[in-house]
Amino acid sequence: MKMVNDKEKKHTTSSSIELKRIYTEQDIQSPDFKQNLGDSGKYPFTRGVYSNMYRGKLWTMRQYAGFGTARESNKRYRYLLSKGQSGLSVAFDLPTQLGLDSDHPQSCGEVGKVGVAIDSLQDMKILFEQIPLQKVSVSMTINATAAVILAMYLAVAESKGISGPQLTGTIQNDILKEFVARGTYIFPPRSSMKIINDIISFCHNQMPRWNTMSISGYHIREAGATAVQELAFTLANAITYVQAALESGLDADTFAPRLSFFLAAHNNFFEEIAKFRAARRIWAKIMRDRFKAKNPKSWKFRFHTQTSGATLTAQEPENNVVRVTLQALASILGGTQSLHTNSRDEALALPSEESVRIALRTQQIIAQETGVPDVVDPVGGSYLIENLTDRIEEEVNKYLKKIEDMGGMLTAIEQGFIQKEIQESAYIYQKQLETHQKEVIGINTFVTEENRPPFEIYYPPKETEENQIKKLKQVKSLRPEKRLRSSMGSLRQACQSDKNLMPYIYDCVKDMATLGEITSVLKETYGTYRENLIF
Repeated sequence: MKMVNDKEKKHTTSSSIELKRIYTEQDIQSPDFKQNLGDSGKYPFTRGVYSNMYRGKLWTMRQYAGFGTARESNKRYRYLLSKGQSGLSVAFDLPTQLGLDSDHPQSCGEVGKVGVAIDSLQDMKILFEQIPLQKVSVSMTINATAAVILAMYLAVAESKGISGPQLTGTIQNDILKEFVARGTYIFPPRSSMKIINDIISFCHNQMPRWNTMSISGYHIREAGATAVQELAFTLANAITYVQAALESGLDADTFAPRLSFFLAAHNNFFEEIAKFRAARRIWAKIMRDRFKAKNPKSWKFRFHTQTSGATLTAQEPENNVVRVTLQALASILGGTQSLHTNSRDEALALPSEESVRIALRTQQIIAQETGVPDVVDPVGGSYLIENLTDRIEEEVNKYLKKIEDMGGMLTAIEQGFIQKEIQESAYIYQKQLETHQKEVIGINTFVTEENRPPFEIYYPPKETEENQIKKLKQVKSLRPEKRLRSSMGSLRQACQSDKNLMPYIYDCVKDMATLGEITSVLKETYGTYRENLIF
């Protein structure tokens, strides 16, 4: 292996923050250090959003799951709950995310592939069969069609005798990051913002314990952003949502406590811990000082973490267990409220039962066997961690100012600025891999010839799509057509007004309108977004 002269090599984080050989007390001597550090559960929450953190309650252990039909996914959920998982996290297939029914021509070949297929209320009922929704927190990674999926979920709960105020969970409902990182958008940005505000307002009245939005940096990071960019662009999106809600007449303290965030955990261990700590501090200052929120709950940056799929390799996939363990530990040391640990076969296929059990056990071992949860912010006061936290905060604020000077996040997205920043970072990283400036075991160093996985890979059955389409056809043949026409007509009229759409979508869902049919009505008024490729 080639030896590198340390004097010639520059040591940096993923965000190009240069690292010193050793850190001392002189590196944390900023005038605001003591005030910024503070205590856990108190502004600015650098050390944690709750005073006792994991001494009071462990983070929620989730495993992102969903594949094939609702029946298959329900079986996996019940398996995970039986193994000690404390919350569910639902993955939807691409047609569902894009507002297409399983029988739509564009859905061909994608039904049930990267998540569960949900066409109607019937599918949602099957998905949560024998699951006590009043006891289990459910997170749903859905954005453009979040209003429809949430309406279905509420209808399922009420059919079980569970009211909206009893439900806890989250819908991602973060459309802005879809325009810059993920691509599962449907309506133009400004129309999408209207629907988001409708959801926030509806949940405030009908589902007060529900997190109406999980503002996501995860997909931004997976698309190639650095840690600083992930945090900056996520917070810029959050600022845009808060501004839009305020402009619609909502008071910050009525909705901000129900906002949550979703970040990635990558391999640069210390930078990731510092990123999570900086995120809490920056958000607290934004909500208190910029938006003048009075309720301390509005200042809290509560977040879910998922270990990074982009860092996992198809080569020597058993090494992914080690990567995920370190990323999970960074998340916990950083104070996450909820955690998903990726499975070892992430880079190859949908997780097998054995792989997902190992991923869940990773969290449980950290929680029960290491002593890590016994102390709040155990890395607080580390010269390196505190210095990195300060520097990440500084770099993030530079980005936020630049975006603000451009006219805000919507303008930055429309001009392609955010997309270009992410693409350039992804390109730089790829070049670093190719030139061995960065090394990944099994990819460009310590490469092994034999790369067959030492375990079974799960593939969804071929008949999944055919069975789903048959079930959809049966649902359409049995629904109350007259009532359905009436509820769909009411939705169409509501779209052409300033009315909140959620009650109308809810009525359509109960009358067995499909996800695709409801989306088509929304498209009639709001149109369909087409990306303007300007670079």
